[in-house]
Amino acid sequence: MKTAPMHNFHLPLPADVYEGLRDAARRLSVPATQLARQAVEEWVRRQRVNAVHEELASYAQAHVGTAADLDEILEGAAIEHLVNEETKP
Repeated sequence: MKTAPMHNFHLPLPADVYEGLRDAARRLSVPATQLARQAVEEWVRRQRVNAVHEELASYAQAHVGTAADLDEILEGAAIEHLVNEETKP
């Protein structure tokens, strides 16, 4: 398995954040850099998800009521499917 290239990033932290990170790392028996990397990776992932959501919402708002809007037959079928899924035991 090929690993992605890594880059170093110097990040000064306020003392309380630094100590909290170090304490958590000790408690979990993992390197503080691993915890920090995971936190940053999660933040970046959420930013990407939010950006896609915002783009979709903007597109939908801009095209509401136009030919690009959801097909009424497809919308009806989707609603029917959801109702049927909710009523299944």
